[in-house]
Order: sequence, then structure tokens, then C-alpha cells
Amino acid sequence: MPVPRAGTVQAGLDSSLSHPRTLALSHPLSDPFGRAPGDGSVFSPHIEFSRDEWARLRGSTPLTLSHDDLEALHSADEHVSMDEVMEVYLPLSRLLNLYVAATQQLFRVTDTFLGSPAAKVPYVVAIAGSVAGGKSTTARILQALLARWPDHPKVDLVTTDGFLFPNAVLEQRGIMHRKGFPESYDVRRLVRFLAEVKSGSDEVRAPVYSHLVYDIVPGELVVRRPDILILEGLNVLQAGGTAGDRPPRVFVSDFFDFSIYIDACEEDLEGWYLQRFQRLRETAFRDPDSFFHQYAVGMSEAEALEFGRQVWATINAVNLRENIEPTRDRARLILDKGRDHRVERVWLRKL
Repeated sequence: MPVPRAGTVQAGLDSSLSHPRTLALSHPLSDPFGRAPGDGSVFSPHIEFSRDEWARLRGSTPLTLSHDDLEALHSADEHVSMDEVMEVYLPLSRLLNLYVAATQQLFRVTDTFLGSPAAKVPYVVAIAGSVAGGKSTTARILQALLARWPDHPKVDLVTTDGFLFPNAVLEQRGIMHRKGFPESYDVRRLVRFLAEVKSGSDEVRAPVYSHLVYDIVPGELVVRRPDILILEGLNVLQAGGTAGDRPPRVFVSDFFDFSIYIDACEEDLEGWYLQRFQRLRETAFRDPDSFFHQYAVGMSEAEALEFGRQVWATINAVNLRENIEPTRDRARLILDKGRDHRVERVWLRKL
């Protein structure tokens, strides 16, 4: 019996961004920024902001989401308050709006130099992080906020789930139990998709993944030259091939204009995953067409909880430690979450 991947049982910058801080890790994982412990070094490639400091960077950015809008955007497992939107996501949408405007100006300068207009190129924002960390909620909220800025009203959202190999391929390769690990993705197809998006193609197509049947399904998602494309996934910041592979010449992250990593301690991530697993047992898994129907009707609550713990320990925690968390230092911005999913600190990479 294949073991489920937990993810499926599941903006010109002003001087206010120049406050130096020393990056302090939120949990006892290895320091990804290369500082030797106890050497007295204060160097960090990121600027750290407390929640209050970050909230002040909202400036005069208006709140464009209603309570009803927000209710439709966050997941059942992660309640996001309007305070969280105002104090965390509005400053982030302002930052991204400034970055997009600067990039558009750069394109205009290039057009002037070349003497001919070039095709509009979407601005690509990547969101990475662990299973159950809240990537999807962050992506949906940012999509809604960014689409309300007048200069880039068309914002598309794509998840990397559609670029997983079909189950038949995973089974043939003997890696069904590693679904969600880097080797389970059709990276060539994902790179080709992003290359076409960044080349300004009128239409770019992506495969569709169903969480109900836990597999790629017929149909395609069509991306038609958005102003901004948000790409959300576990391993989007990965740099390098899988074991035994030659390093790729092009990384998925080569196509990103901005990247975000959702960070939290492993203990909290495990708790959030187990909460999601239990909720899905009571809802989606009860659908007879669900791949995971057996976990809703064939296990007691205690058995299901123990099964969820085993999935976390043997699959998701391993993927987090080996593949996902080591990419954190590659992100332009890190959102550090506390136990209640509340963002407590923000780290912004220095330019």
C-alpha cells in the first residue's frame, strides 16, 4: 500500500528597509547562513524585522480584503486573522508591488536601448516550505492582495503538484513512497513551463493534479501572460540534481524574481500536519472516490493518529531535513511562524 505524501493528506525601496539585524534562528536546526557558532560574527545576508517593525512598513497601503474574502482564502487548518493580513501580508504586498514596478521600469529601459518593444514578461514569485507550513494559504492571500494593485491586476497561481510524475511512473521507478521528494517531480517539464512563461508566450500549459485521487488527471491549466505568477511548492528552491544525477544546467529557481520561505519549528509542523490528517479523515477521506478512503473507514482514531505520526517521521520529516529546510537560505524573504501559525519575525535578504 503506497504511503501518502503529507502535502496531500493535507513592493524604489525606501530607507525604512535598512535597519541591520543579526539573524537569530527560531529553532535548533543548523544555521543555514554559514556563521561559525561562538565566533562573534554579526554578518548575515538577511535583515531581521520583528513583527511590529515589519508592520510599520505597510505605510499607507490600503486594506483591500474584506472579512468574507479572507474566510474564503485561508485553510480550515490555519485561521488567518485580519491583523495578520494588515501586519504581515500588506507590507509584503507593498514590497512586491515596488519590486514589480522597478522590474517593469527596467524592461522599459531595455526597450529604449533596443529601440523596439519587447513582450511583457510575468514577474515570478516562488513560495517554498514544509508540508503543513501554510504555503497554500500564503499564496492565496498574496494572489488576492497583489491582484488589487492597479499596475498588475492579473495574478495567476500554480502549484508544483501538477509536475509530479504520475503514480504509474512513480510505482515503476519504485519511489511511490518518496512522493514529494525532489526525484518525484518532472523537473524538465517544470523548467520548460517556466521558460515559456518568462519568454512571454501567449499561452503556457501545465498538468493538473487531483488531491482527491492522489494523481495527475486529464486536463491542463492554461496560463495566459499574467502580470505576476505565483509558484508554490515544497522544493521550488532546490538547487542540484538527485543522488547519482548530473547537476542540472538550469534550476527552477533561475526563473524566480522573488522567493519566500515559510519557516516554523519541526515540532509545530508535525502538530499542524497531524491536525490536518485528522480533519481530512473526517471530511475528504470519506468520499468513496478518495485515494485515502481506507484511512477514514478502515482505522480507529488511535490507529490513524499513529499512522499519521509514522508518515511524518519516515517521509515528511526526512524530506524537510534533507531537501526543504536546507533551501531556506536561498529565499529572498523568510516568514518565521510561531505555534499558532502567527508570523513572529520576517527576514529580508539584503540587496
